[in-house]
Amino acid sequence: MASHKESIIREPLVTGENITYAKVTEDVLFAVENKPNKAWWIGFSFASLGACLWVFAVSWTFWYGIGSWGLNKTVGWAWDITGFVWWVGIGHAGTLISAILLLFRQNWRNSINRSAEAMTIFAVICAATYILAHMGRPWMALFSLPIPNQYGSLWVNFNSPLIWDVFAISTYFSVSLVFWYTGLLPDLATIRDRATGIRQKIYSVLSFGWTGSVKTWQRFETVCLILAGISTPLVLSVHTIVSMDFATSLEPGWHTTIFPPYFVAGAIFSGFAMVQTLLLVTRKVLGLENYITMFHIEAMNKIILLTGSIVGVAYLTEFFIAYYSAGEYEQYTFLNRFIGPYWWAGCMMYGCNVLMTQLMWFKKIRTNIPISWVLSIVVNIGMWFERFVIIVVSLHRDFVPSSWAMFYPTWVDVSVFIGSIGLFFTMFLLFIRVLPSIAMAEVKLILKSSSEQAKKKLIAHGGLDSEQVEFYKESLTSFDSVNIKDYKKA
Repeated sequence: MASHKESIIREPLVTGENITYAKVTEDVLFAVENKPNKAWWIGFSFASLGACLWVFAVSWTFWYGIGSWGLNKTVGWAWDITGFVWWVGIGHAGTLISAILLLFRQNWRNSINRSAEAMTIFAVICAATYILAHMGRPWMALFSLPIPNQYGSLWVNFNSPLIWDVFAISTYFSVSLVFWYTGLLPDLATIRDRATGIRQKIYSVLSFGWTGSVKTWQRFETVCLILAGISTPLVLSVHTIVSMDFATSLEPGWHTTIFPPYFVAGAIFSGFAMVQTLLLVTRKVLGLENYITMFHIEAMNKIILLTGSIVGVAYLTEFFIAYYSAGEYEQYTFLNRFIGPYWWAGCMMYGCNVLMTQLMWFKKIRTNIPISWVLSIVVNIGMWFERFVIIVVSLHRDFVPSSWAMFYPTWVDVSVFIGSIGLFFTMFLLFIRVLPSIAMAEVKLILKSSSEQAKKKLIAHGGLDSEQVEFYKESLTSFDSVNIKDYKKA
């Protein structure tokens, strides 16, 4: 996307010296064109083991049925729906970074959007596996689509939010996949022009004959903006519809109108935390510190802080609604989260999502890479417990005390969930192995306006008056991505 005039007091988005277009290509494609290093192989080995566990656990489920899970007559939904909602939530940050930040012309997205979009695709795939698994009879999945069949025109029940889920998530996946692949085209053409043999033929097919002409770039930017406009309402609609699986019921703890915005904020919260988890490791292993800078890390931490605070307000609002409703079942459901047998899950939910997140008010925490990485994992642990509390803790003690029951996961429940994490990381590690993890074309667009060397050159060549230079020197103390000593010569 075309760049605009860059403010001199903004922190540079690309750091380092002598960063040219060729160097951007070399740095980003190093992992694609060379053999993977030891760190990649270690990660891929563990992820592959997890993926194999997932295949075994899901095969076991298909063979023996969902009776192999820990479900009972009272808790009919548990780890399956918890995992499903958790993965759908994680998939939200990619489209938010790609679409909404693109429409608002936020150039800091350029270094992180590619990996975030890929993460969205893989997270939605993991979520979709839960839909098939918890149906019990996966060969009947075809009947969730409104198509005629051999029994006549058999249509699905469009009054059911579960059917809304199918359409919302399939639409979200399709648009996200097209958006991600469209952004890849110029970078695929770059790999094509540098490759030889069979690799050149493969990337030639994948790049769809990209020529790099002015007309091609114009159409590329137009299509990206159109897709961003389509994707933006999807960010809000998908998790809103997922929340309606619960909000349209009469179950205490579920039937509340706060769920749609509450679920959307939680989805962005967990999605950005997963992006942070992945990118902090990726920038270190692939040596991309000049492109994923401290500015990017702090910006994502600020969004995590904002959405975490919104989630905290939603928790308080839920308790107030339960109190103000004067409904004894509703009040007991929320009281049960603290004093019931699952009190530890409630403590994990509130501690990880609200208390730990507030540490990011401090700049030293936001700009500390090891602490940021740990907190991003803590957030996703907390968000998993949030879904567990909403689903299992609300179900296990219902209207009739004689039907109360506890849920205990079996090894199959645990294996399907851990295996889905392994499947996710396997797909992500393969992605950074065969495709550029940073959008090279978009980083090159901001190289002459938003890079550290561009700002130094502007000062050195007298592009600013003395007042502006002094203002810029004062602002350097707040930049975490640059070394102030490097500016003394300029």
